Amino acid sequence: MSGSVNVSAGRPYLAIPGPSVVPDPVLQAMHRPSPNIYAGELVEMTATLIPDLRRVARTAHQAAIYISNGHGAWEAALQNTLQPGDRVLVPSSGRFAIGWSEMSQGLGVETEVLDFGTSAPWDMDRIADALAADTAHRIKAVLGVHVDTSSSIRNNIAGLRHLLDETGHPALLMADCIASLGCERFEMDAWGVDVMVSASQKGLMVPPGLGFVFFNDKAAVARKALPRISRYWDWAPRANPQEFYQYFGGTAPTHHLYGLRAALDMIHAEGVENTWARHAHLARTIWAACEAWGADGPLRMNVPERSLRSHAVTALRIGSPLGTELRMWLEQSLGLTLGIGLGMAPSSSPEWHGFFRLGHMGHVNGHMVMGLLGGIETGLRALNIPHGPGALEAAAAAMAGH
Repeated sequence: MSGSVNVSAGRPYLAIPGPSVVPDPVLQAMHRPSPNIYAGELVEMTATLIPDLRRVARTAHQAAIYISNGHGAWEAALQNTLQPGDRVLVPSSGRFAIGWSEMSQGLGVETEVLDFGTSAPWDMDRIADALAADTAHRIKAVLGVHVDTSSSIRNNIAGLRHLLDETGHPALLMADCIASLGCERFEMDAWGVDVMVSASQKGLMVPPGLGFVFFNDKAAVARKALPRISRYWDWAPRANPQEFYQYFGGTAPTHHLYGLRAALDMIHAEGVENTWARHAHLARTIWAACEAWGADGPLRMNVPERSLRSHAVTALRIGSPLGTELRMWLEQSLGLTLGIGLGMAPSSSPEWHGFFRLGHMGHVNGHMVMGLLGGIETGLRALNIPHGPGALEAAAAAMAGH
């Protein structure tokens, strides 16, 4: 930037793939004195949350709320359905599938990972072969990440159900929708998902701290068959509480609940399908700019094929150390924060500095996306990073629907 002028003063823009931007109505709902946790409006309001969460998940089945992040939701799903010595199959296209598999291993569950790298989708034939080879049905669950936040690949959850049905395999189908719920089309019941996990800090637009597990009758049967389960992680009292505290296994996450109520009101006022359409349109606008920049210079989208890209997060490669240099310049000079290249290379490796990610999930609209892209264009120019021309024009055309 010319001279010593710094234009980062004002409200910063956190364009990382979670925690996402928290809307003003959510912040305002949370900015209040502590409520009574035994009777009154909090108890009455909480009863309205579960039906509206189910509407977002597109399920008629049960939901449990945990005071946790997404990792806690992972553990809750595993604790309620599996025991040591059971086996799971994990198709992986990024760091978060690996993370879920590591948690499974830590609980004493045998874990088979089919690793497809960080730039390719699942190979459905390989998954089908693994299921067909399991003639003894030792695999009790298939763990699929819908959108891997590290690689930005959107995976085919409905395709996993097709493979399970085609091979006659009885394994539970579990889906991680932490990065996709409220952003991408997801149909829990129509796609035949038995267990789905998510969290508050991405498409649901609430600060980190709430984890969610949705489960159907088949999963509930699996839980009943377990010889023991942690009292805290047990989803049965949370989904069917006799007392208010049972929703949360103890003291309620009071202010998060008020924020969640406001966020769900926003989602349903827009309409879930309209929310999906908005995310898809904004994602195409971002892709148009990134593809133009990448026509000349080192910038590359991590997922080349559009049909496989997430509508909530975009992972990019630009070469070390340019990724870190661009992120740092944008944050310090413009007040614009991009996401680190999580899981694309070891953090101890110089290559780690060659990746970054754009979060476009939850409370994001057209002018925010155009501002994000304008900021990146400015950073590329300020740092003399080679890039193709016409990115902002391409983005404007995509935003306008041309």
